[in-house]
Amino acid sequence: MPVNPNEVQVGAQGRVVIPAALRKAMNLKPGERLVARVEGNRLVLERRENIARRLQNRFSHIPDDVSLADELIAERREEACREKAQMEKRGGR
Repeated sequence: MPVNPNEVQVGAQGRVVIPAALRKAMNLKPGERLVARVEGNRLVLERRENIARRLQNRFSHIPDDVSLADELIAERREEACREKAQMEKRGGR
């Protein structure tokens, strides 16, 4: 039996039961889905909406008319051109 009321035990099939007090504090409802990830040596469970909100905040300083994907593709193309020029300079194809 866990000593700490918020301590959980991993079951035979890898299942973990979130204690009622934590479910209540986080307003978790039956059937709600969480995203699990490892941070260092910790297991973190988080709502997908929280992850989306955090990412939106992280990139909120980027103007709407800027496409990071287009910028990345342009950078990769420039790098490929530089690599090709270096190879040709060295006598490669």
